[in-house]
Amino acid sequence: MSARRSVRRSKREIISRRVGRVSPSGIRKFFDLLSTMDDAISLGVGEPDFVTPWHISEAGISGIEKGYTMYTSNWGMPELRQELARNLAARCGVEYDPDRELLITVGVSEGLDLAMRAVLNPKDEVISPEPTYVSYESCTVLAEGVFVPVPTTVENQFRVKAADIEERVTSRTKAILLGYPNNPTGAVMERADLEEIADVARRHDLLVISDEIYDQLVYGIKHTCFASLPGMKERTIFLGGFSKAYAMTGWRIGYAAAPAEIIEAMTKIHQYTIMCVPIMAQMAAIEALKSGEAAVREMVADYDRRRRVMVKGLNAIGLSCFEPKGAFYAFPSVKVTGLSSQDFAERLLLEERVAVIPGSAFGDSGEGYVRCCYATALDDIREALRRMRRFVQRHRL
Repeated sequence: MSARRSVRRSKREIISRRVGRVSPSGIRKFFDLLSTMDDAISLGVGEPDFVTPWHISEAGISGIEKGYTMYTSNWGMPELRQELARNLAARCGVEYDPDRELLITVGVSEGLDLAMRAVLNPKDEVISPEPTYVSYESCTVLAEGVFVPVPTTVENQFRVKAADIEERVTSRTKAILLGYPNNPTGAVMERADLEEIADVARRHDLLVISDEIYDQLVYGIKHTCFASLPGMKERTIFLGGFSKAYAMTGWRIGYAAAPAEIIEAMTKIHQYTIMCVPIMAQMAAIEALKSGEAAVREMVADYDRRRRVMVKGLNAIGLSCFEPKGAFYAFPSVKVTGLSSQDFAERLLLEERVAVIPGSAFGDSGEGYVRCCYATALDDIREALRRMRRFVQRHRL
């Protein structure tokens, strides 16, 4: 009898409790549905439709041809870290020691996971604005932390207020997690807003984890690197990467910049789980930093044209949309249809073959909205808007 009880207990506890608390991505379901439809237009995938600029790809290919197929330092290639340090100093106004304060990661996704596991103890709290990128809460939970969302609203263009963050600070709060320019809303924080958050972090002795993967994709506004604010470099884990600005999503290469003791802790985890980022991706990243800026400017100008078409079109068909100033997402309200964001997205895909992501996938504050990615061809955007117009006309309250 005791043996049977033991077997039962073993089966019940095969999966760890913290993994059991993590929900599957709300985005993946729509990708799976989309893959079965040949005639669908996707405004769902958060990925540039540009291919990696050839000279960047060529650098990776050339590395393979020359036999560069070995491991690198856990930290990343010294040349890449040196080039990155120069780039961040020039572009963001923050100087990092390439040998002690920079770590090359498998995209921002790994960087976020490493940061959470390196700094959180069980039940430590992480405060983050919502709507928020889908992995923020999950990475917090997997590190045994507690995710504390701060709702934002369209009335403030989805910018979080320092006072709303401070209201949620407790004795267990360890960090503030920011993601601006924002996925899914396209919101960009102004410098004055960030300075107020920096003051909260300073007074409560908090770390700030700042995901700035979209920092070069801004329109008519200047991005402020959080670590560049007075006194913030020493308490900020700055996460960035090459995926979005350089159209290098599949290369899976990013970086973390932080005080040496934090980078050392993150590297401990990185060396046992990843070891190093593939060398050919690192060689491509070096080329991107050295001579990729012209291509970035061209892509940003093209995204800006698409952004204006998308936002104007959404407002014209009755889906109220504030003007996003960063990333490549619009976040229109679907409340005029009376449908939940989940129902709207599912029915739009099935009835009109247009894929968008329900705002509820990004937290409770996203309910009533959908995410539309405009990193797709202008002709597809225009056709998607025509189909969405038909859908809204049928379902408007």
